[in-house]
Amino acid sequence: MTELNDIIRTLSSDEQKQFVLFLEKKNKRKDTKNIQLFQLILQEELSINEMSQKIYKTTNKDALYALRKRLYQSVIDFTANHSLEDEGSIDMQIIKYLLAARNYLTKGHYRMGYRVLDKAEPIAKEHQLYPLLNEIYHTKIQYAYKSTDLDIEALIDKFKRNQELHNLDEELNIAYAKIRRKIKEILHNGVIVDFQHLVENTFKEHQINLEEALSFKSLYQLITINSLSAFATKDYLKIENFLLSKYEIVKDHKSKEKQLYYHIYVLYHIANTLFRNKKFSESSKYLAVMHEHMLLKKGKYYSSFKVKYYLLLGLNKNYSNQSSEAIKIFEPFVSKKHPDLSSLLDIYLSLTMCYFQQGEFKKAMRLFSKFYHTDKWYIEKTGKEWTMKKNLIEILLHLELENLELLESRLLSFKRSYYQHLKAIGQERAIIYLSFIEAYYKDPSNVTSTQFKSKVESSFEWITSKEEDIFVMSFYAWLKSKMEKAPLYETTLNLIQQ
Repeated sequence: MTELNDIIRTLSSDEQKQFVLFLEKKNKRKDTKNIQLFQLILQEELSINEMSQKIYKTTNKDALYALRKRLYQSVIDFTANHSLEDEGSIDMQIIKYLLAARNYLTKGHYRMGYRVLDKAEPIAKEHQLYPLLNEIYHTKIQYAYKSTDLDIEALIDKFKRNQELHNLDEELNIAYAKIRRKIKEILHNGVIVDFQHLVENTFKEHQINLEEALSFKSLYQLITINSLSAFATKDYLKIENFLLSKYEIVKDHKSKEKQLYYHIYVLYHIANTLFRNKKFSESSKYLAVMHEHMLLKKGKYYSSFKVKYYLLLGLNKNYSNQSSEAIKIFEPFVSKKHPDLSSLLDIYLSLTMCYFQQGEFKKAMRLFSKFYHTDKWYIEKTGKEWTMKKNLIEILLHLELENLELLESRLLSFKRSYYQHLKAIGQERAIIYLSFIEAYYKDPSNVTSTQFKSKVESSFEWITSKEEDIFVMSFYAWLKSKMEKAPLYETTLNLIQQ
């Protein structure tokens, strides 16, 4: 049920119109209700009974399930046809050349057959279509004995080189899958692992040479692996040059239109890395380029990346002293649904943070009430670190609103659920931070004393603001604002701009 809704809501407005036309052509009877169901899914979030009432004027679940099943199949058929028209033009052109060439060769028209294969080869090379290149070289070698002018050794070298590149592409795909699976264990199950060691060993096992030629898809996979490595280690500075230099190499590649989805993702990862490194202006420039690419092909991928784009745009605004702009960007998403649930939850939490930084604690708590699922559910959807961050914000909110019983309950729950994990991953500073929250809760007046400030100073292993994680700094800013009796948002920006 939900899957069909998610798929339909990722269709661009142009694709929605085309799908309705597709259904109209397909419908043989005038009383078919598939278009009505499609439009209802787009417009409203309805229960099964409500939807049945709107379509059949009565509760008829069996008929509705059958209708949804037929609509689901129609969506698959439409997507397959649409993708073939949109993505397959180059591939189809080469396949046509291949079929024509083989036809000529089997009939003994060798010169014509090789002439057609010679037309197909540079196109396949240009677009890094290794499987099709493999077929071209295979066919050329198969009939090489018919041509005395052909340098068969050079042809075999080309064939083997293409196999190496194809193999690199496949091995990187396998390594990517393995690393992503391990990352899921790290984020969702709290498995402790040396991430850098994992990546290096996986690449070594699959004999991956990163200096080889890469497509946008391969670059996306590499960048994703490196970005997740940075997420795990909180070291985004280490990967910034890698991302920018690799993008410069590949950004004008011939495959950029064909691999638009991966191109947009690469731009997102770069913008996110620059944001995490507190380079808000540069991050915004890459976001603007990302937005331009989201609008290409009649906005085919706009819906898929919309939430990610506005999340980063709002965060850049908030940390560039434009909190009101950030809030305006985030607020419309509160009442919306989107398949990218993780990014949508990030927007909810970011908006809560914006309200909190502006001292609008009641507004923040009203929004926070939308987080009504269990921690287990949030860990499954977004990971353990995100869930801990959410719980820390809730603790600070209860403290500011003087909900003391709830505060004590949440503090105790946090300790029980996460202390062992924080110790295991070497994040004792989060435990220390929580102890200062408790100290403030028990005696707010003591927090401005020289003794308290000295204790804070000596309790943490400090690193430069350039290296420190932006969200860690945001949490520390709350403590610093209490010690200095200064506004929280101003304190946050001062810390980050150091």
